[in-house]
Amino acid sequence: MTFREEALAAAEAFGTPLTEEQADQLAAYYALLVEWNEKMNLTAITEPHEVAVKHIVDSLSAFDASLFTEGVRAVDVGTGAGFPGLVLKIFFPSMELVLLDSLQKRVKFLETVVSTLGLKGVACVHGRAEEAARQKAYRERFDLAFSRAVARLSVLVEYTLPFVRVGGSLLALKGARYAEEMAEAEQAARILGGGKPTARTVKLPDLDDGRAVVRIDKERPTPAAFPRKAGTPEKKPLGQK
Repeated sequence: MTFREEALAAAEAFGTPLTEEQADQLAAYYALLVEWNEKMNLTAITEPHEVAVKHIVDSLSAFDASLFTEGVRAVDVGTGAGFPGLVLKIFFPSMELVLLDSLQKRVKFLETVVSTLGLKGVACVHGRAEEAARQKAYRERFDLAFSRAVARLSVLVEYTLPFVRVGGSLLALKGARYAEEMAEAEQAARILGGGKPTARTVKLPDLDDGRAVVRIDKERPTPAAFPRKAGTPEKKPLGQK
């Protein structure tokens, strides 16, 4: 099957069917991903079925109709090649989205995808989360923050929760050890203004590897001291001895 057919089939099997236009956009995205991946490291996965399941449908697993409302403002922190943010934007076009990444070459790729697909309401931003979250334009300005394959949850909350407004939510796409990560991140989430982490388990088509979307709701403003300077969250995760 072509990638377009793989994406349509995988999304249908997962329960998030795509429109024909969405399938066309994802096929164009895939073509650019494969092309650019030859000159820079965007993904270790390029086979059509694997990309459809492990990148596209995995990204769609973060979709929650109760959170994705008209005009919702979201930031994808450490977006890499655009997962999950770009896929969610294609699936839910009314979202206002910031794609944040620390590598300029990846940002250039993302800008090319956004331009080629004609996506509106997407800003591709070059910067580190620890620095961007201190800027007035981004701090506590988003209804949602997403992140996938960036860091353990105890570290990730410091990268992401400062972007989320009170009443908004962090959605972290996690693997088989999600329960362990949730337990170790509870104190960090509390320090940063978040509530107790909760999880929604995910089963991708043809896979049974224990994935989950972890949600942390923002209950209070993040104290001004956070996020700490670059490098510190990884070396000294909040709440860890």
